[in-house]
Formats: sequence, C-alpha cells, structure tokens
Amino acid sequence: MSSIFWEIAKRNIRVHFLRSSLAMLGIVIGVVAIASMGILGNSMVSQVSDSLSKVGDIVTVYPYTGGGGGFGGGSSSDNMKITDQQFQQIKRVVAPSVAIPVLSTSERMKVGVGGDDIFATVYGIDPKYNQDLDLELTSGGFNNANSGCIVGSVFAEDNKIKVGSRIAMGTDGGKGALRVTGIIKEQGMSLGGISTDNAIIATESWFDNTYNRNDYDEIVVKVKKGQDTADVKTIIEKQLNKRDKIVSVMDSKAMLDTLNSAFGSVTTFVTAIGGISMIVAGVSIFNIMMMSVNERIKEIGIMRSIGTQKKEVMSMFIYEATIIGVIGSVVGGILSLLAGYAISALMLQTTKYLFTVATAVSVAEGVGFGIVVCLACGLYPAWQAANLNPIDALRHE
Repeated sequence: MSSIFWEIAKRNIRVHFLRSSLAMLGIVIGVVAIASMGILGNSMVSQVSDSLSKVGDIVTVYPYTGGGGGFGGGSSSDNMKITDQQFQQIKRVVAPSVAIPVLSTSERMKVGVGGDDIFATVYGIDPKYNQDLDLELTSGGFNNANSGCIVGSVFAEDNKIKVGSRIAMGTDGGKGALRVTGIIKEQGMSLGGISTDNAIIATESWFDNTYNRNDYDEIVVKVKKGQDTADVKTIIEKQLNKRDKIVSVMDSKAMLDTLNSAFGSVTTFVTAIGGISMIVAGVSIFNIMMMSVNERIKEIGIMRSIGTQKKEVMSMFIYEATIIGVIGSVVGGILSLLAGYAISALMLQTTKYLFTVATAVSVAEGVGFGIVVCLACGLYPAWQAANLNPIDALRHE
C-alpha cells in the first residue's frame, strides 16, 4: 500500500516540476555552502599543521624583555642577551635534547657588483647544528668556512642569488663578503626557532669576529623523541627563572595546538554561516509543502472518504519532502566537492588536502543536514494534511 503513496508523491513532483526543482536548488545551495566551507576550513588546518609539523618539537628560549619574549629573536640591546653561562645551564638541563645557540642581527648588504642595498636577517650558527635544525638545501652544500653562508630560498629568489654569488655585508661591504654555498629549502611559517626563508646563515665564528659578540639572541632546543616540549619548557623556566624572570620560553607544540584550535573555531563559524542558507531553503520547502496541501485539499478529502488512514496521507507528503531533500542534498554534496576543489586551488594553491576523511565528513554533514531540514520542514504540512476533516475537504473549492 505504501508504494501507491510513494508513486503519488513522485507524480506530484513531476506535475509541479519547476516548483519542486526550485526547492531542490535551495537545498543544493545550502549543502554546497555548508560542505564547501567545511572542506576549506579543514584544508586550511591540514595545510598549517603540515607546514608547521617540523617545528612541533622545538622549544625556543629568548631573553626576558618584560613583554614575554617574541618570535624573531632577542632584543638588540646588549643587556638583553643570553650569556654563554646561561646557555650551558640550558644545555645541561635539557639533555638529551639538543640546545642550539643562535646569534642574529639585521644587516645592510649588497648582492654582486652594482647591486642595490638591501636589508636581511643574518644568523650566526655553528655548522655542526645544521642537521639538528633539519635544514634542507635545494641546491649547493652546507657551509663550514667563515667566508661562506647559506641563504633562504625566498631571499635568493627575490634577489636573484645563486650558489656562488657573493654578498657584500655592511655599508659599502665594510664587513666583508660572504660566498653563497647553498640555498635552503622554503620552510614557510615558523613558530619559534629560526625563520630562514628571508635570511642568511653564516657561521658563529664569522658572526663573533664581525660583530664582536659572545652572547646569544636565542636558544633553540630540538626536543628528542621521548621528551615532551611542555616538560622541557618547565625545566628551563625552573632552572633560569628561580629568583627573577631572566628568559621567556616558547613551546611551539602548545602554540600549534592553539593555532589549530583557532582555525577550528573559524571553520565552525563559516560553516554556521553556510547553514543560514540551508535554513532559508528549509523555509522554501515548508512554503512549497503548504502550497501542495492547499492545492490538494479536495483530493485528500476523497482519499480519506474511501478509507485512507491519516498516517498514509501523512506519509505521502513526507515522501515528497524526502525526495526533494535527498535529490537536492546528494547533488549538493557532489557539487560541494567541485566547489571545494576550486576554492582550495584558488585560496590555498593546492588541492592535496581535498580527498581526506575530514572532507568526507564535511560532505556527509552537509548532505545529512539538508535531508533533515527537508524532513523537518515537511512534517507540519504533512500533519496538517492528515488531520483535515474529510467532509470539509470534500466541500473545498
């Protein structure tokens, strides 16, 4: 018997095809808005997590400046540095993790003969720590001599630097010249540690000789497996900040978790905005179903007079809402993948994070929400149709 009412529901959709198609279109738009925003948000979280995964095991120690430290190294003031004695303390308490002392400054320089003056960050790091810093080169080799350096890929590209190029340091090259031995692979965003993309890395010995420095701007601790970054951070703070706050310690893993949480909140927010369009589509479904009931009052009266039960009349209209909801939601789910692909390609410059479990969940949520909204908006019109008085319905003109 239920198959008869299923066929009646399909017939009514065919008879009012344009109206039903517009209702489906509203659901399609709502599902695409919800699912595509979810896909974009999840892709952003995945991209950030991947780009920062290499710094998830780093703890960075800065001189305390009264403002909690910073991201880009210590203050330029001579009394805001980390002494060699403090470095040795850090090195001892974090073992077996590796503590890497870093010198840094901003310097004027010129690339090649007749080049323009430019500014860039210059790091002084002992070459023996290159492997611990996970530095990868796209060309050339690591530098071990005081006359050489390695440079970030963005800095090299912007200034047309190649392996073998010479960089005159200081005004008019007054601080000597460095020959580029290698180009560092682009690292992207950095949470602590050193940011190499727009920087030059020279040897610690060259830095000492050039700037007459014997203290450090920051200490980068590469945390070994088996140790927790939060524990290492606590150990350093207890050791150096016993009486006064001398250093600020940044746990990159904790900051990464905070960043992912923030992106998750943004994803939820934009998905909720997409949900508004689904609510609008639901109102449209409700309106169409009410119109369908009003147009078929006499038909409902005839069906009731020949013995059709209330639940059967109700099922007929629920079937109609279900058909509209399922078709609209499935089509919207398919189109949301295309929309997610386009948005990811335009905004993130990559689609590698599109076909993931998170994407499948976002599409499933959009499709499921679309079907639920259609059913919810079809319940009252179906109930109203089922509860019409058969005699009044037959008299309706």
